[in-house]
Amino acid sequence: MAVSDGPAAPPLAPSAPATSQDRRRRARRRSRVAAAIAYLVTFAVLLPLLWIVLLSFQSNAHILSDPFSLSSLRFSNYHAALQTLNLLLEYKNTFILAVCSVTVGIAVSFSSSYALTRMVFRHRRAQVGLRYFFLAGLAVPVYILLFPVYQLDIRFHVFGTYLALILPYIAVSIPFNTLLFTGFLASFPKEVEEAAIIDGCGLYTMCRRVVIPVMKPVFATLIVFNVIYVWNEFPFAVTLINKASLTTIALGVSQFQGVYSIEYGAMMASATMVLIPQLIIYAIFQKQVVSGLTLGAVKG
Repeated sequence: MAVSDGPAAPPLAPSAPATSQDRRRRARRRSRVAAAIAYLVTFAVLLPLLWIVLLSFQSNAHILSDPFSLSSLRFSNYHAALQTLNLLLEYKNTFILAVCSVTVGIAVSFSSSYALTRMVFRHRRAQVGLRYFFLAGLAVPVYILLFPVYQLDIRFHVFGTYLALILPYIAVSIPFNTLLFTGFLASFPKEVEEAAIIDGCGLYTMCRRVVIPVMKPVFATLIVFNVIYVWNEFPFAVTLINKASLTTIALGVSQFQGVYSIEYGAMMASATMVLIPQLIIYAIFQKQVVSGLTLGAVKG
């Protein structure tokens, strides 16, 4: 005779669905975690910049012994930097290099990118091969080209001139420019251009009045990135420039490093004066930079 083990256990009740209050609580928790991570990343990025500014007000002795000290701050480093550096000349040279290289680099990159994404090639493999050829520059370390570029500058008699730097800067900027331009143009609706063609627009008119105005965030992003690169570039400048009249901002900062000693305070002061224009440029165009990188990353 079978013996009963007692009454059967009641079935488990299904879990109650999450209420709107629970969802809001989870969303607030996620937003707090994201905000905390953003603050940590921002602090990690700003810490070196703030440290450079702090060191620019200290003497060499305090920089080497107690770099976080706030007891002996002074402005003599900026006075020494202004006396040593010819800032007007260096800003002028850097401005000329930035304007010429960025303007030509963006024009060449936009033209090639538009051709790669809009023109009909007889052979599809040729189109794909050309695109990868332009993008292959992203995989090549730039400064292994120093010696070949040096030899080419001597061969073409442009060593020690503006062209000695402008041409390499243009070549270096093309791969990244092509990546963003082709990424945006691949997602740009062709119907807009077709409507412009029906209205009688030619190729140049369509690019100038239809395509380029829509791509302003991408252009602003590339201008900021390329100008900052030219502003800070040192290896090409120190190798290909041999005249004091063509000294750039980056070369000027290096003047405080001697054979037997280094003026750390004056170097940090000059570095701070170099950083300020870059921060101003980025602060002005920060919205365009973010939207330009997002637009360029849709496809590619």
